[in-house]
Amino acid sequence: MISNQILQSTIEGLRGIARVDLCVMDTEGKALASTITIADGYESAVLAFAESPADSQVLQGFQFFKVFDEHQLEYVVLAKGDSDDVYMIGKIAAFQIQNLLVAYKERYDKDNFIKNLLLDNLLLVDIYNRAKKLHIETDVRRVVYIIETKHEKDTNALETVRGLYADKIKDFITAVDEKNIILVKELKPNEGYDDMMKTARVVLDMLNTEALSKVHIAFGTIVNEIKDVSRSYKEAKMALDVGKIFYSGRNIVAYSNLGIGRLIYQLPMPLCKMFIKEIFENKSPDDFDEETLTTINKFFENSLNVSETSRQLYIHRNTLVYRLDKLQKSTNLDLRVFEDAITFKIALMVVKYMKYMENMEY
Repeated sequence: MISNQILQSTIEGLRGIARVDLCVMDTEGKALASTITIADGYESAVLAFAESPADSQVLQGFQFFKVFDEHQLEYVVLAKGDSDDVYMIGKIAAFQIQNLLVAYKERYDKDNFIKNLLLDNLLLVDIYNRAKKLHIETDVRRVVYIIETKHEKDTNALETVRGLYADKIKDFITAVDEKNIILVKELKPNEGYDDMMKTARVVLDMLNTEALSKVHIAFGTIVNEIKDVSRSYKEAKMALDVGKIFYSGRNIVAYSNLGIGRLIYQLPMPLCKMFIKEIFENKSPDDFDEETLTTINKFFENSLNVSETSRQLYIHRNTLVYRLDKLQKSTNLDLRVFEDAITFKIALMVVKYMKYMENMEY
């Protein structure tokens, strides 16, 4: 269905050229767009005209025209006046709206196709058959971006992204849930992951400045065939989740750059619990006080360098050594030993993952 705003813009444009007032009504006689005020008395006239076999009719100083969507009456166009010139303008308006219907229907069909493609709701043969009918190329390079907005149904963000890609008919913008905007972008032969990151930054900056929306963006890997677009979408979804868990400071996350977070995200929960019990026995990193956690994080940030860590924490070197010795006694892990440090770091990441998954269940 064409939006009332588009209908209004269309007839106002024709009114400005031809100096003929126009009105578009639905099949129940309700005015959807108009350049003049239509009296209530025209509602019954429209209903009667809709039931008649005529495609056009002159009544009460207006010429009536029907607009069909595949033989189904969709709109009634009224043009003010009964001259031949007004008849011609009315026919042009009806023709223009008819073309808009076709264009919007094709856009809707493409949007519906892309959604089902992303969600794996299509058989392989249907993917290629429908893509051919909709004139969508099947063997070009594409990547899927997920743009998660802070608020549900963020129409400003959606319209901003659509406006950014309005002239790029080979890119698709859609949504499969309340908070996520999906961009399926076609890539040029020479475009790679650096270019994809630049695109994500452009979208992020545009949404921050124009739509005033705080968003997170994730994208999958490049696929070469349309049947693999759903894989890039799943990768982008995983990247979004992994980014929230392990890289909360990043606004843009690429599936190709998830590091060890990708491995931990795919671990089954029973295995995670077994690992944490093995490392901490009956304790948990949550049991450590704030001072200990700060010390641990700063020690990792400085690549296990005792001198630099003590300097940044504004404590004596011996104080830091005392804290590390105390941690070793409680966990049997000496963070000054590389292997123990790796084990502890992974354990902290596993605990983050477990917390995230527990919160997702509620």
